[in-house]
Amino acid sequence: MSKRAMPQPIVFVTGNAKKLEEVKQILASGAEELPFEVTSQKVDLPELQGASCEEIAVEKCRLAALEVKGPVMCEDTSLCYHALKGLPGPYIKWFLQSLGHDDLNKLLAGYEDKSAYAQRGCLFTLCAGPGKEVRVFDGRTEGKIVEARGPTDFGWDPVFEPSESGGQTFAEMSKEAKNAISHRGRALQLLRTWLVNHAETFAQEAA
Repeated sequence: MSKRAMPQPIVFVTGNAKKLEEVKQILASGAEELPFEVTSQKVDLPELQGASCEEIAVEKCRLAALEVKGPVMCEDTSLCYHALKGLPGPYIKWFLQSLGHDDLNKLLAGYEDKSAYAQRGCLFTLCAGPGKEVRVFDGRTEGKIVEARGPTDFGWDPVFEPSESGGQTFAEMSKEAKNAISHRGRALQLLRTWLVNHAETFAQEAA
């Protein structure tokens, strides 16, 4: 399938080159070619609080579309500890920056339950442009919090051991193995499938 004529590419809102590389790798997988070009742009968005993962993700995507003035896709990362009733959740970025990998583990020191689930974007969100509908794609991976293992240059991957990984943290896995079971991979596959199946609709919304 050839790429649709669009006013501009779908902008993935990120300033992280490594994250863009992983997202493009996932979107390039599959039998059918993704019918739109994806680029990236760093956009300073407000850090929303006091709402659910989905509400935060939808509002940030809406604001990003206004800033970019065209089609956007956004990712919001959550790491949710069952023992802490879902915290740190969408605030994991700030917990990690403040505490580091070691102290993320210590949050569960008083609990037997070390299990957690990872959601990205909770969620990936997709919007064709300012004022257009924001669509939500939810990917989730269950696992547990462990002492940091593997490279420490990609978020909280070193402290999350997925249930399906055979005992490896995300940081210890190959890109291909991680993408096959990760919350990001699952959400992006849902987004990719939707774009392939609704290419004409999205192109018309973005025009």
